[in-house]
Amino acid sequence: MSSDWELLFLSFGPLVWGAVSGTVLLSLASFAIGLVLALGVALLRLSKNRLLSGIARFYISVIRGTPLLVQLFVIFYGMPSIGLVIDPWPSAIIAFSLNVGGYAAEVIRAAILSVPKGQWEAGYTIGMSHGTTLRRLILPQAARVSVPPLSNTFISLVKDSSLASLILVTELFRVAEEIASFSTKFMLVYLEAALIYWVICIVLAGGQGMLEKKLDRYVAT
Repeated sequence: MSSDWELLFLSFGPLVWGAVSGTVLLSLASFAIGLVLALGVALLRLSKNRLLSGIARFYISVIRGTPLLVQLFVIFYGMPSIGLVIDPWPSAIIAFSLNVGGYAAEVIRAAILSVPKGQWEAGYTIGMSHGTTLRRLILPQAARVSVPPLSNTFISLVKDSSLASLILVTELFRVAEEIASFSTKFMLVYLEAALIYWVICIVLAGGQGMLEKKLDRYVAT
């Protein structure tokens, strides 16, 4: 029993470091890039141009219709067959960003559509262009509506980042695998890793609530 406690103590540091330098960093980078991509795709989806809207629909359909693991493997293991060799970290960021972009695009599109049309008319009335109205009036209000589903997307991404261990990215779960294989205490180490994932998600959920309160001032009443 004492050896179990000793293992928990000794493995805690490496697991936390794997979470901070791998899981969290990978998730933040992928989510930030994916969010920018999602905004662009959402605006294309809302475009009256059928070609642009069709491209956005196709992208979303492909991303939502295929497993994230397959997307990850296509980029890391499949691309070399056509002469594109991408290192593990960039491969993971590309795959996760594309995945976030596909799912978050529909969230952002729905959030934009949820803003009352009167807000557009108000912007036009005071002389704002379409782009200015979108940037100054619509997007801030849409941001408040989209916070809960986007937060869920980010939390899911944090957990899904464990898939990056399959392409040799050193993050929380890969560190746990290495420790578990060396110590043969698989249940103990994996439960400790699960606890760290859980704590990260709890912290993110708390941040979501704070962000929602901060954005409440942008909601039209």
